[in-house]
Amino acid sequence: MILSGLKIKEEVNNGNICISPFNESDINPNSYNYTLGDYLKVYESDVLDSKRQEKVKIVPIPEDGLVIEPGRVYLGYTKEIFGSDKYVPVITGRSSTGRLGLFVQITSDLVDIGFKGNLTLQLHATQRVRVYKGMKIGQVMFWRVFGDVDLYKGKYQGSNGPRESEVWRDF
Repeated sequence: MILSGLKIKEEVNNGNICISPFNESDINPNSYNYTLGDYLKVYESDVLDSKRQEKVKIVPIPEDGLVIEPGRVYLGYTKEIFGSDKYVPVITGRSSTGRLGLFVQITSDLVDIGFKGNLTLQLHATQRVRVYKGMKIGQVMFWRVFGDVDLYKGKYQGSNGPRESEVWRDF
């Protein structure tokens, strides 16, 4: 069951959902708008190898914005810290950004219950598009859990800024 926007606000006030900073004007009928952080990470290699740790460079987003180029994956992050031990956050892009040809979340829209930190965004543009730090770029929804809960304790816990893939650790 998805929480309504008013229920999200109530659960933030009750301490059952963490959204920090929280802005009441970002509440939607059944979601909360999140904003883009101050910088992106870009992989240095043109060919990514899932068996090795890839190097990234940090690209600050200037005040006049940053043009996202097609053919690359940019790792952004939510300015907000999200988390809940009671609800499962699910993130998506806003339809407004989708209408610009900007994919905000290529995959990994499900955030494990118990995670707390900045959410990493996988940005991909179908054509050149300018993004700005602090822009409302996506939405988070919260879903009620049924059954016993085992809280997330994984490698991305407590993320501060965008986190590059650690799939190489699985080999």
